[in-house]
Amino acid sequence: MNDEQYLNRFLALHYVFPVPLNKIQPLIEYNPHLTHLEKMQSNLLAKICKITPNRAVNLQEMYQKFVEIPLLQMYKKHDITPIIYTNPNYPKSLLTLYDPPAVLYAKGDINLLTNDKKLAIIGSREATSYSEQSIEKILPPLIEKDYIIVSGLAKGADTLAHKITMKMGGKTIAVLGTGFFHIYPKDNTELAYKMSKNQLLVTEYPPYITPKMWNFPMRNRIISGLSQGVVITEAKEKSGTVSTMEHALENGKEIFAIPGSIHSPLSAGPHSLILEGAKPVWNGHQILEELKINEQICN
Repeated sequence: MNDEQYLNRFLALHYVFPVPLNKIQPLIEYNPHLTHLEKMQSNLLAKICKITPNRAVNLQEMYQKFVEIPLLQMYKKHDITPIIYTNPNYPKSLLTLYDPPAVLYAKGDINLLTNDKKLAIIGSREATSYSEQSIEKILPPLIEKDYIIVSGLAKGADTLAHKITMKMGGKTIAVLGTGFFHIYPKDNTELAYKMSKNQLLVTEYPPYITPKMWNFPMRNRIISGLSQGVVITEAKEKSGTVSTMEHALENGKEIFAIPGSIHSPLSAGPHSLILEGAKPVWNGHQILEELKINEQICN
């Protein structure tokens, strides 16, 4: 079996079983070339993958169908580059996660993945002009030092992070919580299209996956996993933004919070994180200095 045949088998498996690497790994260890999947006893497959026997039967039937489809050609037709976890372009930082993506589907400049200088900027979907002003203030020194800005294409702060980075001539990566055939939110379809030309869109989901509530917390671990640090602009105390910060903390990332007005409920998230040890910042030079110190400690 050549590399392309194996890749097509792996992509067929992920198409019908779109789960993180830790869920697929036991199957790969049992059947490294994925050549026996169709013929395995469904009870054995269920045991290895920790799924129900009925789901195992369905998985085998779907796999048999999709392994015959030239998925690589289909993805190429839609300008999608699938990057499996063994690919040199797959970011090493993601492999340190408990549940790394098995595949990253990418659209745009995949060279951005190999640059380790990445910083996430996230915040509330209801972000105010204060987030916009804050992002405009902190970005210039980071862009000057070739930092890539990572965010999640959501409404509010994410959208601002992507748009302002591009306006300032920087590079940005959007991590999606859906497949490429279902851009979410729809309001950002045009932004996603622009980014697919000279920035980068990535997702761990095959193209047909629609928006599901539980996809977005999963997306958040990729945002923090790709980045050296995470900046929070505005967020309520209990929000998805704060869950991204929890992922970042668990994985040893630097957390930066932009202080805000004590009268704004959207300052509660950053202020709470500052109490827990996040570094308050009000310009990009502070972030660069902190990341530089960390690099020196690690080296």
